[in-house]
Amino acid sequence: MDFGIAGVAGITVICYLAAQTAKATTLDNKWLPVICGVLGGILGVVGMYAMPDWPVGDILTSIAVGIVSGFAATGINQVYKQLKDQAEE
Repeated sequence: MDFGIAGVAGITVICYLAAQTAKATTLDNKWLPVICGVLGGILGVVGMYAMPDWPVGDILTSIAVGIVSGFAATGINQVYKQLKDQAEE
C-alpha cells in the first residue's frame, strides 16, 4: 500500500483527537500543544519503522515531521476557533 504523505496527515488527525481527549479532562489547556508535539514526534518515529512508504528516511527528520504534524493539529483547532468567533460577531 502507498500511504506516503497520507501517513503524515494521519499523525495530525491522531494528535487532534488526543488533544480533544485531553481537553475533556481537568488538564490545563496550556499543555495541549506540548502533548500534540510529543505525541507527533513519537508517531513520526513509529511511522518511519512501520510504514514502508514513509516519506522520510532518517530518524531526526521523522521526529521533526511528526512534531510539525502534531503542532498542525493545534493550529487547525485555533483556525476553527477564530473563524467561529468571527462568524458570531
